[in-house]
Amino acid sequence: MGNSYEDECRRSLAEEQAKSLAGTNNWEHVDRERVHQDWDVLYREITAFLDGGCLPGDQQIQELVRRHFDIICRFYTPSREAYVGMSLFYAEDEAMRAFHDSYHPGLVEFLGAAIKVFAGQGSGFAPSAGAGASV
Repeated sequence: MGNSYEDECRRSLAEEQAKSLAGTNNWEHVDRERVHQDWDVLYREITAFLDGGCLPGDQQIQELVRRHFDIICRFYTPSREAYVGMSLFYAEDEAMRAFHDSYHPGLVEFLGAAIKVFAGQGSGFAPSAGAGASV
């Protein structure tokens, strides 16, 4: 995955989130407490599979990533690029990395790889505004 694609993903995430935040009064419709509870359960499940030797593309991991994506969709439905951009954000933002890695020191990298697989194979994404580069 080249830097230009990653840049497109970062840009898509920023643009789509900004549009969604503006259109929903900062996501006032989202039950944030419930979202954080659901992510906690999900990340604990992913960690158990990670410790068990699963790979990011394994079916059970992809089912968990589908649940992650569904939680994200409570805020807004991202494009493939914005969803990949989210995985980059998790890795590049110090606070997000610390949060995710508090579950497991390898969670950010593992989840990022799993999200990239999901983005390449999954469905339910919003149309991309970008040039249409593939994952």
